[in-house]
Amino acid sequence: MAKDLPLQHLALFAATARHLNFTLVADEFGTTQPAVSQRIAALEKDLGTPLFRRAHRGVTLTPEGAALYEAVRDHLAAIGSALERVRNRRNRAVLTVATDFAFAHFWLMPRLLAFQQMQPELDVRIVTSQNQFDIRAEPVDLAISFGDGQWPGCDAERILPELVAPVCSPALLAQHAVRGAADVMRMPLLHLESSGATRWMDWQDWASAQGLTGVGEGHSLTVGNYPLAIQAAIAGRGVVLGWRPLVDDLLQGGQLVALPVAPLTTPRGYFLVSRHGRASVPALDSLREWIVRECAERASSMDPTLE
Repeated sequence: MAKDLPLQHLALFAATARHLNFTLVADEFGTTQPAVSQRIAALEKDLGTPLFRRAHRGVTLTPEGAALYEAVRDHLAAIGSALERVRNRRNRAVLTVATDFAFAHFWLMPRLLAFQQMQPELDVRIVTSQNQFDIRAEPVDLAISFGDGQWPGCDAERILPELVAPVCSPALLAQHAVRGAADVMRMPLLHLESSGATRWMDWQDWASAQGLTGVGEGHSLTVGNYPLAIQAAIAGRGVVLGWRPLVDDLLQGGQLVALPVAPLTTPRGYFLVSRHGRASVPALDSLREWIVRECAERASSMDPTLE
């Protein structure tokens, strides 16, 4: 099996094939004409065939040299393009945003392309978790977190209020006569799995706010994350608590419908969280301003009655 040829020899060969002159190649590579001639001769010896015909005023390619140049030229161009992409990526700003599965899936990802088209020089990395995390101890530039606004050592700005309403598939609603909250609790309910204290409203919280006791009389299904709960609701498996505006697109598209019960609102919501005293960075400021603006437009257009 033939041994691998040094990339430098192939680059030198390709330059010689372009210029057809050892002196010009020597100038391009910052070396001497005899050094170029020796390396080309070594390459020809290694391959066992001449690649150039030498003449007084320069060189010309042999058929073998022409075939090799065609292959080498394309591969060197591909390598050059890859190197340029690596250089450009190294010089691009990369912003890391942490949030939960629901916000990432239903709000951030569908809109992020618009931001990247506005700021093509920025890359955004999204990390997700359903658990509480301390942004001060994580390699994160910005967090979009659900809670009451209390994050020690951090600045927090509420960008979306908590507005919750039960939603389900149109087919499931058609099977039940729903006139109030008590009727909702008799329907199949979809629960989010919890490992302990949670920031999220659950069905027991919702029932208590409606003046009801108990956690439902119908069948129930428990799932591990909010996107999965929404998928189950669309499939007609039960009623899920819908957070606005995360479910707005699904309501407008008719995949889900709101049950005829007044939504609940609380002082909690989604907050933009960053380390206190963090220096201003233009790229990060641009992302913050875009998120705040998009959320403000969405919040102003939300109809709390869902009618």
